[in-house]
Amino acid sequence: QVQLVESGGGLVQPGGSLRLSCAASGRIFRINTMGWYRQAPGKERKLVATSTSVGTTNYADSVKGRFTISRDNAKNTVLLQMNSLKPEDTAIYYCKANAASAPLSYSIDYWGQGTQVTVSS
Repeated sequence: QVQLVESGGGLVQPGGSLRLSCAASGRIFRINTMGWYRQAPGKERKLVATSTSVGTTNYADSVKGRFTISRDNAKNTVLLQMNSLKPEDTAIYYCKANAASAPLSYSIDYWGQGTQVTVSS
């Protein structure tokens, strides 16, 4: 199985920056797409950004130009650099990885536990 360990959440002021990280561990054969999703209280979980194993990225319109997703395949890690943060960015941020791991030979989705990001003055 795959475990996703997230870190980097916290409280920041509007306009500030924060970097989230997510490291995958386990008997991993392959990690395909990794990404970040967020869920505000009482709202649906929504895509923030994704990155393929070769670095192709996709962003939600609301974060384009402010957030940057990156991969370190050697460390099985995905990062989310968040700049110019706004109060509406406040949410629990979840890491997701599509990966193949023992005893399975096919890929499925795995989710992290989530990390709280609060943007407030």
